[in-house]
Amino acid sequence: QVQVVESGGGSVQTGGSLRLSCTASGSTFDGLNMGWFRQAPGKEREGVACVSVSGGSTNYADSVKGRFTISKDNAKSTLYLQMNSLKPEDTAMYYCAADGRLSMTNQLIQTCTPAANWNKGYWGQGTQVTVSS
Repeated sequence: QVQVVESGGGSVQTGGSLRLSCTASGSTFDGLNMGWFRQAPGKEREGVACVSVSGGSTNYADSVKGRFTISKDNAKSTLYLQMNSLKPEDTAMYYCAADGRLSMTNQLIQTCTPAANWNKGYWGQGTQVTVSS
């Protein structure tokens, strides 16, 4: 069983920055594909960014390209999401997910959505990000 824990959420003003962190225990961290997802009130959960086991492949939602950066530090067993130029529409609960199925790496990264394959992974409880105007 893999335990996933997010941290780093908070409240910022428009244009501000936050860095989210995620740890995953119970499995070899460098054997995990990982992703960030978010869910705003009244909306479906959506993919934000995904990264492959090595960190070499990434995929971003169009809405965050150029503003958010996902990175995987296997030495520190930590996944990050650097969020810059935050907007009120970024307000949501942010979730980290991990998936150790190496054979699924291409599908997981290319289709970075909760409903496509990631629903079989391990999920954290989420961390709240609130951006005020």
